[in-house]
Amino acid sequence: MIVTQTPLRIGLVGGGTDLPDYYLDHGGRVLNCAIDKYVYVIVKQRFDDDIYVNYSKKEIVSSVDTLQHDLVRESMIMTGVKHGVEITMLADIPSAGSGLGSSSSVTVGLLHALSAYQGRQLSGEELAEQACTIEIDICGKPIGKQDQYVAALGGIRDLRFGPGPHVIAEEIELSPVDRRDLQGQIMLFYTGVTRSADGILREQSANVATTLPQLHSLRDLAAATSERLRAGDIDAIGGAIRRGWATKRQLASGVSSNQIDRAVDLALEGGASGAKVTGAGGGGFLLVICPAEHQRAVRRNLADMRELPVKLDRLGSRVVLNVMRDIWS
Repeated sequence: MIVTQTPLRIGLVGGGTDLPDYYLDHGGRVLNCAIDKYVYVIVKQRFDDDIYVNYSKKEIVSSVDTLQHDLVRESMIMTGVKHGVEITMLADIPSAGSGLGSSSSVTVGLLHALSAYQGRQLSGEELAEQACTIEIDICGKPIGKQDQYVAALGGIRDLRFGPGPHVIAEEIELSPVDRRDLQGQIMLFYTGVTRSADGILREQSANVATTLPQLHSLRDLAAATSERLRAGDIDAIGGAIRRGWATKRQLASGVSSNQIDRAVDLALEGGASGAKVTGAGGGGFLLVICPAEHQRAVRRNLADMRELPVKLDRLGSRVVLNVMRDIWS
């Protein structure tokens, strides 16, 4: 039996510039971090040759090709696991429409668990690239590459995409004091609205030609913020998120809503230095960057939203249990 633990993520600055319609020609840049909320994947050998898959539904099939869960199906095909397994997926948060990159964490966790089940150990970069191949190339999801790399590698990442297909995922090393300071300013509130990011991301991709100035601004803001963070300027994050959100709202019609705009305003009125919706927008979690002395006021202003306490994750996807034995031989 194999169990993997794969972190979710928070996109800080630069989201949207990791879409291939933009970065292949212009180069994208995203500042992102993994958090201590996880997707767990369990792979266990079965006595028979059937495939059992447990998520929000339960599938029992005799052939991998007939699986409805596309990420499980393609991960099994890619890793060569064809039959005789039971796969269970669990998550710390609502797995659909959270804006925390859960789909990519599932894919990375699946690939990690199934590869370990086959006796193979992949690097974080290999896991990320294989997850990108499954989600983008095979399943045709209109997403970028930031989620897969942060899920696989963990940490605070300065991610650079292209021009062209290459990716650089550099970890930003902070002192223990700076890491605690940044972690202590991060607040997450659940908006109660779940949505599929696909429609928003497809519109963003379609709008690339007309939103180039905004995308260039987001890319450059991510670069500048990464450099300031490396220099220990933790306070740069809040202002960058505030400016980035104002720009990102221009990329597609569904990024924000009256409810989200009101929540952002309430957070800023309470003393937050920056606020935005995580992921593509439209719902999910509200990210608030706020000094400790103003957090009580922010919580009061956002009292109708459930808070999710988080810390930063440095390890990325890992195998937390590996009991390898051929139990039926």
